[in-house]
Order: sequence, then structure tokens, then C-alpha cells
Amino acid sequence: MNPILHHRPFCPHSRFARLILAERGVETDLVEARPWERQEDFLRMNPEGSTPVLEIGEGVAVVGADGIAAWLDDTDHGAADRRLMPEALVARIEVRRLTRWFHGKFFEEVSGLLVEEKIDKRFIPAELGGGAPNTAALRAARTNIRYHLAYIGWLAARNDWLAGSALSYADLAAAAHLSVVDYLGEVSWNEEPAARDWYARVKSRPCFRALLNDRVVGMQPSATYADLDF
Repeated sequence: MNPILHHRPFCPHSRFARLILAERGVETDLVEARPWERQEDFLRMNPEGSTPVLEIGEGVAVVGADGIAAWLDDTDHGAADRRLMPEALVARIEVRRLTRWFHGKFFEEVSGLLVEEKIDKRFIPAELGGGAPNTAALRAARTNIRYHLAYIGWLAARNDWLAGSALSYADLAAAAHLSVVDYLGEVSWNEEPAARDWYARVKSRPCFRALLNDRVVGMQPSATYADLDF
């Protein structure tokens, strides 16, 4: 029986979980969870009510993007030759630093704002905070994306991958968050060719295929979203 990944299609942390599981060759069954619905079965697994959550057995669930990455590293699940954490200590420190950057700072300043305002509020009931987007939040995210993209470009220009010589959690974290921003047409790729070329390599990997098929009801993706040669 496959593990069950409770996720939201356009939650960046859920997308990271899907990417790392697919990259390691771990098959999962996907179940969409909407935290604002406060479903009892889901809250029993994760009282925080956030996604992703990986249900690996009766009464056993791995909570959060970092938790799922640690579960992959701590177990024999997935292909050993596709590990996403390097062996060298200094390299591991850098992968963890960048992964934290994207899951924390990038999410708080860019992807989390855009997903909440442009996607989630379309489906959340008005009494729970749904409705029209906050224009101030959108302006802030659009300002912030520029310096984040410049940082990604700088990393990509000096390394084979963002954290060094091999694909790592850092690349898939950055790509997961960028993918939702790209869907919404909020990335000016021409401003940072190094970031664009790096992202094209990442989203050409087989692990990305399922994500590029995702769609928001009533909202078409940007022209670059599913284009591997953008």
C-alpha cells in the first residue's frame, strides 16, 4: 500500500514534498486537504492543520515538508543513488540553509502571499477570510520577487546547482515555490537568465511532470508554466 500524501496542489510546501518523493522514486496516493475546512481526520494527524502530511501507516503520519525530507533520509525509502542531501558536512549545512530560506523567507515574502491572495481566497468562504485579494500584499510580493530571483540567479551562476555540484533539496524547494509564482505569471524570467536556465533544467526532470499538469479551476497558467523551453 502506498503512503498517502495529504496536500494542496498549489501549496509550495506540498509541491516540494511531491517533488522529492517523485525524485526518489517513492510512489504515493494524493489526497487534497483544505486546511480551512478543519476536517477532523486531517486534524488528528496534524493539529496545526497545515499541508503537507505524509500518512505512512495506521496512526503514523509525517508532518511538514522538512519532516518528509528527513523521513526520506532516515529510511530506506526511495532510490539510494538519488539522495538529495550531500555527504560532506559543509555541503549539508548549505543545503539546509537554502532549503530553510525558500520554505521560510521566500514563502513569507513571495509565494505564500501570492497563493493566498490569488488562489486560496477564491475558494475560502468569505466568513473565513476569502474574497478579493489584498492589493497591498500583492504589491509587496511583486516587489520581493525581484530580489529573490536575483539571489537565485547569483547562486545558479556560481554553482552547477543552487547549493553546489549536485541536485539537492535546495533546488527542489526553490523550484516548488517558483512554480506557483510562475503559474500566476509573476516571474520576469528575462531579468535573470541564469535563474531561468537553472529553472528550465529543474522543471525538465521527470519528477516535475505531474506538477505541470495541475490547474486552478477558472484560472489558466502563464505561457511559461508548462513550457520546458521558455
